[in-house]
Amino acid sequence: MGTEHDADCLCGGVRIEVSGKIGPVVYCHCSRCRKASGTAFAANADVRRKYWKFLAGEDLIREFESSPGVFRAFCGRCGSPIYSRRPDAPDVLRLRLGILNDDPGRRSLAHFWVGSKAAWFDIADDLPQFAGGPPSMGKNWLPSSRFADDCLTRACSGRRSRAATEPPRR
Repeated sequence: MGTEHDADCLCGGVRIEVSGKIGPVVYCHCSRCRKASGTAFAANADVRRKYWKFLAGEDLIREFESSPGVFRAFCGRCGSPIYSRRPDAPDVLRLRLGILNDDPGRRSLAHFWVGSKAAWFDIADDLPQFAGGPPSMGKNWLPSSRFADDCLTRACSGRRSRAATEPPRR
């Protein structure tokens, strides 16, 4: 299996190609990820921006600042969550794995923010669980990865919400 992946939104208007390795996969149970995805948790993985290419529908992307410095992007036509980004990490987009059309070739490393998980959902796997974001012991618990420095080190935080007008950077 190569490292090229294609993805699209529910209506097919936004189409993306990821040509490089997808970063570590995590399950986030924070309230913002739950509300943004409409599910018990979000399955996310970082992708370096240089590996991300819009094939169609970049003009359909809308962003919402769900907490200070966290912009969630979605298709303006069908509402599918596409990615999130942080201006303080301009070279990384956090891909919403549900839009992939194939196997990313990775499995989740852990469940984060289980302290605020949905009460109606029971975690039934043996993955590590953290009440908050990544553990304070740093990245020692992670498998060795060049991506580890960019991934998983920025937890969901904050409560302020407002519409964002800044388009995604290329």
